[in-house]
Amino acid sequence: MYVGKAKNLKKRVASYFLKNIDLGTKTSILISQIEKIKTIVVNSEIEAFLLENSYIKKYKPKYNIKLTDDKAYPMIRISIKDKLPKVLIVRRPDDSKSIYFGPFPNAAGALRTVLKSIRRIFPYQSVPNHAKRICLYYHLGLCPCPPVFDSQEFRKEYKKTIRHIIDFLNGKTRKIIRDLTRERNLLSNNEEFERANLLQNKINAIELITSPIYKTRLDLNVNPNLKEDLREKEISELINILNNNNVPVKNLKRIECFDISNTSGTNATGSMVVFTLGEKNGNEYRKFRIRGHNSPNDFAMMEEVLKRRLNHPEWKYPDLIIVDGGKGQISSGLKALKNANINIPIVGLAKKEETIITSNFKEIVLPKNSDALKLIMRIRDEAHRFAITYHRKLRSKIF
Repeated sequence: MYVGKAKNLKKRVASYFLKNIDLGTKTSILISQIEKIKTIVVNSEIEAFLLENSYIKKYKPKYNIKLTDDKAYPMIRISIKDKLPKVLIVRRPDDSKSIYFGPFPNAAGALRTVLKSIRRIFPYQSVPNHAKRICLYYHLGLCPCPPVFDSQEFRKEYKKTIRHIIDFLNGKTRKIIRDLTRERNLLSNNEEFERANLLQNKINAIELITSPIYKTRLDLNVNPNLKEDLREKEISELINILNNNNVPVKNLKRIECFDISNTSGTNATGSMVVFTLGEKNGNEYRKFRIRGHNSPNDFAMMEEVLKRRLNHPEWKYPDLIIVDGGKGQISSGLKALKNANINIPIVGLAKKEETIITSNFKEIVLPKNSDALKLIMRIRDEAHRFAITYHRKLRSKIF
């Protein structure tokens, strides 16, 4: 029915049965249907992460996030047939000659954490087409660049590294350690002590990251409710708050958030991110290169971005617009909506005190633990990340 992981299994399981616990509808149904609980103890958070996702893929539990929706979840792709195989994060399995791990519906951030840990032990190339020059990751000891090591011996060693990565992702860490130990002993007997020491360092690193004392940030969700119930609670609270403050909304199935990023007016960009039922919908994101302004004027830039967005009726209109900023950005948004003759509720989030500004310029101050505020902040932060990423890309082209 459900697969989950936790550092403290007793605390995690008990959290579902505490008195006066506020469980959502779906979570309550799950609890009522439980007949048996089985636990498997592993040595580390990384092993727990890999085991959890392999079980979700194998058993397709009813109450874990379903993989039957339209969202493309991250996967690990290893292009095993390439001359120099790559380890990539992709959204769709579109190469039949590659090996895939995933999808990982619950832990995109944890997936990257695991790959970072693996890469420190087994350096790999992480781009489909590596440039014919030394990259930054080579200097960090994370990438074996072809221009430096392109030889028959290197290719043989590199493919051995890829096999170790595959074994690691399959949970076969003991097998990797046995193979490395055997190879280390052989090198030592041949008095190749420097190479033997490098293998010993890899063995030590694997034992460290798969040990109970190794700390990562994979297990942050301590709320017993299922993710769907958590999102439903956030949305419901936000609807009530907005309606109580004269911002009429019926539902919040689709929320759009806009942000501006520029350096003294140059290379200005705007972002539009979309959240569907409280979750990111990356396929609907849009980015804008500001056209009409070369001086720092966030208000005019916001108006331009919203105007251009509203000129696309083929993009489904949202139930709520959020702008990153205060009264000035709200005024710009209202002007764009008025000129387009479109009525969509709009609010802003002022950074300094995380205050919500309504379309009639009323300020709503929510407690820091408010679910509604957490939702808006999460959406705003994503819009900021998307805008600044595009801005940096444009700026780097100029440089």
